[in-house]
Amino acid sequence: MNLEQYLPILLFILVGIAVGIIPQVLGYVLGPNRPDAEKNSPYECGFEAFEDARMKFDVRYYLVAILFILFDLEIAFLFPWALALKEVGMAGFIGAVIFLNILVVGFVYEWKKGALDWE
Repeated sequence: MNLEQYLPILLFILVGIAVGIIPQVLGYVLGPNRPDAEKNSPYECGFEAFEDARMKFDVRYYLVAILFILFDLEIAFLFPWALALKEVGMAGFIGAVIFLNILVVGFVYEWKKGALDWE
């Protein structure tokens, strides 16, 4: 096995690491360092924090976020289908209609279960 074949990969990794580390080192070394009490204080909309920053969020927040990502990604699959509609023909169209029906059934199920209600 010839190790010279791996030289471009090694160079690519080294350049990637250098691009990630060198700006941070330069910023740390060359940047001004004048800390004071105001800069080191926690920032919360201009006033002192009134609750613990590690408070628990309602699980519905995460549920809505996950549902948004899920439906957003599924809808993103429709763009390539729409661009290639002439090439995929009737079989592709029927497949997309089935896909959309599955999305609608999932959406109606979540709606009926109350997953989208924000009280």
